[in-house]
Amino acid sequence: DVQLQASGGGLVQTGGSLRLSCATSGFTFDDYVIGWFRQAPGKGREGVSCLDSSDSSTFYADSVKGRFTISKDNAKNTVYLQMDSLKPEDTAVYSCAAARFLVWPLRAADFGYWGQGTLVTVSS
Repeated sequence: DVQLQASGGGLVQTGGSLRLSCATSGFTFDDYVIGWFRQAPGKGREGVSCLDSSDSSTFYADSVKGRFTISKDNAKNTVYLQMDSLKPEDTAVYSCAAARFLVWPLRAADFGYWGQGTLVTVSS
């Protein structure tokens, strides 16, 4: 079974940092694009960042560029999202997902496999 498990959310003050993890299993890691999405209360889903495991290329939404860093650990089949200089507007449920092909900007419909969300709350 394909599985994605997101973790690492929590409560942090403005300017703080968190690292989210997306542990994957059940598929060939290098064949997939792993994306991070977020959904804030009352708002639509936003594609935040993605990593193409085949060539390690990365993409970021303008809203997080320069503050968030996506990376992977091939040995653990895990993708990380390091979030620095967090702002209250980063508060959202963050989810990771897997897709066979990369289309930027990210479209949730392209991602066939999803993990459960992890809540990030940034206090002002």
